[in-house]
Amino acid sequence: MVLVSAVRDYVNRMLQDISGMKVLVLDSQTVSVVSVAYSQSELLKKEVFLVEVVDSISKSRESMSHLKAVCFLRPTSENVQHLRRQLASPRFGEYNLFFSNILKDTQIHVLADSDELEIVQQVQEFYADFVAIDPFHFTLNIPSNHMYMLPAVVDPPRLQQFCDRVVDGVTAVFLAMKRRPVIRYQRTSDIAKRIAQEASKLMYQQESGLFDFRRTEVAPLLLIIDRRDDPVTPLLNQWTYQAMVHELIGIEDNKVDLRSIEKLPKDQQEVVLSSEQDAFFKANMYENFGDIGMNIKRMVDEFQQLAKSNQNIQTIEDMAKFVDNYPEYRKMHGNVSKHVTLVTEMSKIVEERKLMVVSETEQELACNGGQVAAFEAVTNLLNNENVSDIDRLRLVMLYALRYEKESPVQLMQLFNKLAARSAKYKPGLVQFLLKQAGVDKRIGDLYGNRDFLNIARNMARGLKGVENVYTQHQPLLFQTMESIIKGRLRDVDYPFIGNHFQQGRPQEVVIFIVGGTTYEESRSVALQNASNVGIRFILGGSVILNSRRFLKDLEEAQRIARSSTNMV
Repeated sequence: MVLVSAVRDYVNRMLQDISGMKVLVLDSQTVSVVSVAYSQSELLKKEVFLVEVVDSISKSRESMSHLKAVCFLRPTSENVQHLRRQLASPRFGEYNLFFSNILKDTQIHVLADSDELEIVQQVQEFYADFVAIDPFHFTLNIPSNHMYMLPAVVDPPRLQQFCDRVVDGVTAVFLAMKRRPVIRYQRTSDIAKRIAQEASKLMYQQESGLFDFRRTEVAPLLLIIDRRDDPVTPLLNQWTYQAMVHELIGIEDNKVDLRSIEKLPKDQQEVVLSSEQDAFFKANMYENFGDIGMNIKRMVDEFQQLAKSNQNIQTIEDMAKFVDNYPEYRKMHGNVSKHVTLVTEMSKIVEERKLMVVSETEQELACNGGQVAAFEAVTNLLNNENVSDIDRLRLVMLYALRYEKESPVQLMQLFNKLAARSAKYKPGLVQFLLKQAGVDKRIGDLYGNRDFLNIARNMARGLKGVENVYTQHQPLLFQTMESIIKGRLRDVDYPFIGNHFQQGRPQEVVIFIVGGTTYEESRSVALQNASNVGIRFILGGSVILNSRRFLKDLEEAQRIARSSTNMV
């Protein structure tokens, strides 16, 4: 069972049994859950004529008793209060309440007591408490994502909120899959351990009855790891389609905001990039930039052929055929212009920021040794007027992560040069990254130079040469998946929670990255699943990162860490 179809199935079940005109009432988080899985035209087909946000329905007094309310909300105390107010003076004819996670008994009592007019038809739990971006990739869109970098003492209530949201999201995925996993976590991460313990307590103690599914031969695995074990992947420029759009322009809930581009028609200022709704994107989302250009040209040629045949309307039959095919023609026209716009805009950014040159050095820093050459390449780029501030910062960070122990003197020279060249650079940010995710904090073999097998593999790769210099990097997650497939994930590094151990190789694995995933990693998961090794991987995270978001979280954590030490 794949994530997107699970969410679609839940939405179908909410809407299909309620006949007549409906209003769909969502909250700020379930809006994302529904919008990535269901298009507006599909909602219309289910007779949903209005979509409202729960906190705004209480403000409006206009009665719409001809509409039936289908409420799909997270079971938070705020949402229960909104519903209480609604039920006391209802705007709609009836209310069907669906919650995206487990309701507390007290919340059920509050709702029952509020329903004096007996307009609530049903209360159900439908476990779609995650945003299913792609079939094997989900996110939780947690706003205060920087919390994972801070020690627990800095802000205990907010850290608890962060952990609660992750536990809710992860347990919902397993409730949707109807499975109870064994749980492992990264030994060096306090927050991964805490989340693993709290998830285990929920699944095996507090709600064990809910998780009492028919056992599979080998239980699935939930592995909770920390973003800081691989800080390199979110810092790199990307050269495959989906990852590149997110890195250079930004994707939010499968939508791309293009309002900053001048002279775009109104209907193209926000476009949808979904593998479920766009066949071209589905076929090309993991292809590299060079191939995308050629594939788009092919699509444009096909469209021009179609347009030509439509100009040749001579008989009534031709006209009827054109009218029948017109919706498909319009859809294709919209799709062609969307992808042409995206690729044109990205080509412009690549040229402006000289990303071909920058990225070659980034890949060298991430994948190959050679400290002297690396220092020279980074120094040259710091001196290059055309290189932007964010690219300079990323280059120094990538150098620091790689050579922090080998060349402290040169590292200081790069810090000084960076501070002199970049006016906006916040002092100490690179050092803060090393404190968070330096070599002493990491457990994985990030550069393939700790583990004998990895050293041999890298040598072999070096001898064979690399197919594409811009996409030679593989995220650490790739090695983690390989270790799971081969049964080599070490217990000392990734301990089990409680006395629930894995007998044999799991068939389903959910890897959750606290601190966020990247589209490069979700590509790695999709390719691994396509290779059909008998294990299906699902990737989840607190947010979906690009380098800007990763740096923003780092800056925010640094700011809070500084102010909390000043207060002591």
